[in-house]
Amino acid sequence: MRGRNEKTIRIARRLRVNQTDAETVLWNRIRNRQIAGHKFARQVPIAGYICDFVCRELSLIVEVDGGQHSASTADAIRDCRLADDGYKVLRFWNNEVLGNIDGVLTTLQAELSDRAARSS
Repeated sequence: MRGRNEKTIRIARRLRVNQTDAETVLWNRIRNRQIAGHKFARQVPIAGYICDFVCRELSLIVEVDGGQHSASTADAIRDCRLADDGYKVLRFWNNEVLGNIDGVLTTLQAELSDRAARSS
């Protein structure tokens, strides 16, 4: 599989254990098909990157970012690379997830509905 090597898999496994508070809050709300029956996986290696959350059936990636991402051009490059592989990336700041989880979930639900409608 392209982008899946042993080192990347080890890092992803470590990240699953060491989630940030914001990642934990979001994961607890999207796991087990809680949003319209859509399945998410966490810390998934795709195209050489480790993505926070992925809904594979709709090719949607959800990233939860801290302050280190505020001036990062690497995220834009990464998002373009993932888009080339057919994925859409939604990004939320940690403080959005921690302070407005309902708003985050509303945005996520709208994107899932839009993508589901386009794929049927």
